[in-house]
Amino acid sequence: MMENTAFPSGWIEQLRPLLGDALPDFLHSYEEAPVRGVRMRPGVPPPPEAGERIPWAENGFYLPLDSQAGSAVLHEAGAYYLQEPSAMAPASLLRPLPGERVLDLCAAPGGKSTQLAAFMAGGGVLVCNEPVMSRAQVLSRNLERMGVANAAAVCALPEDLCKRWPEYFDKVLVDAPCSGEGMFRRHPETRLEWNAASPAGCAQRQSQILRCAAQMLRPGGLLAYSTCTFNAVENEQVVEGFLREHPEFSLAPFHLPGLPESGGMLHIWPHQVRGEGHFAALLKKAGEREERSFKAAPAGGLPRPGKAEAAAALDFLRDHVEKAEAPNAAFAGKLVFVPEEMPPLQGVKTLRAGLALGEMKGRVFVPDHALALACRALRTVALEEAEGRAYQAGQVIPVEEGLRGFYALTFQGMNLGWGKASQGQMKNHYPKGLRRP
Repeated sequence: MMENTAFPSGWIEQLRPLLGDALPDFLHSYEEAPVRGVRMRPGVPPPPEAGERIPWAENGFYLPLDSQAGSAVLHEAGAYYLQEPSAMAPASLLRPLPGERVLDLCAAPGGKSTQLAAFMAGGGVLVCNEPVMSRAQVLSRNLERMGVANAAAVCALPEDLCKRWPEYFDKVLVDAPCSGEGMFRRHPETRLEWNAASPAGCAQRQSQILRCAAQMLRPGGLLAYSTCTFNAVENEQVVEGFLREHPEFSLAPFHLPGLPESGGMLHIWPHQVRGEGHFAALLKKAGEREERSFKAAPAGGLPRPGKAEAAAALDFLRDHVEKAEAPNAAFAGKLVFVPEEMPPLQGVKTLRAGLALGEMKGRVFVPDHALALACRALRTVALEEAEGRAYQAGQVIPVEEGLRGFYALTFQGMNLGWGKASQGQMKNHYPKGLRRP
């Protein structure tokens, strides 16, 4: 453990009113190792080194601190997402249903977004926003890696989005940028970034984000607010201030397995559970659901694909993918399938819209990497682990002479991506930007 003097000046004192007699137990927890977790894609078994289930997270398991799962072939195939256990609680609160409209307003790097998507099982609409472009790009890649087909990844300020999508979403998650006190054990270097003014500065921004979120939530909807920090300024005080400003909202009591019952706000402390620090609150908006649609702009208002291109794509999909959806939009030079209820994306910086199916190169349809990771392929070639690593490094894979055309290359039942077979070789279609040496 780092000595208490290594903690930021004044930090422990601000926690004393919250912890009382439990403060020594809390500080003692910093003598212990941080906790790691992995959340599996539904239907995928956990890696051999995974430990006990995380009680409050469906498909979540504890992971040894020295696990190398992040460098495994299956990680890049989207079999699982490495996620700190406590961070799995907020999405578990919302637990969206297939068919609902969901907004993750502060979404990067995508752990909570992909968890929300797993609950939705491909149904409904998920919009994932991150205002910082570099982080939005990571978010978009993680949505692709985890096979999320019904989401848009956008890069915008909440203040801009709330003007465009009033009262459209059934559920909204605000995992707000915060002072990060809950990460002081896992990432001790973050202690150097904290000072006594940090909580108040963060709280001001958090309150503004919540105001925007409230405008986009439909009557009767649920809003989850979370941080990875401990102090009351960014947690209880932000929520209480929001409730004073928005009398149409009230706290919604909840209880997640393995965590204390809550009247609507919950601290997750590292001396009480196997996880790092987190805070979560659940709020309900008064009223009954009123159907809100953007009938003038279905499928995000994106242009429809040309008939010839759509026909070529559909021919490929019928031969190569189980339960394929025909392209209903064009985005960034690709044919895509976008949920019809996707809110209008015009004027919003969008990195990903629905599922990228592929693109036309001349008269030939070439499938997109996202399609392989999201769908069950009909034509596959199974690889051993060494071959999978070679494929993900961009190498050509030897195959049987008789194979021709596109195949999904797989490892332990998970699609890794596309290859095109010809003359005993599988030409590598793994995206160059994702290749690993």
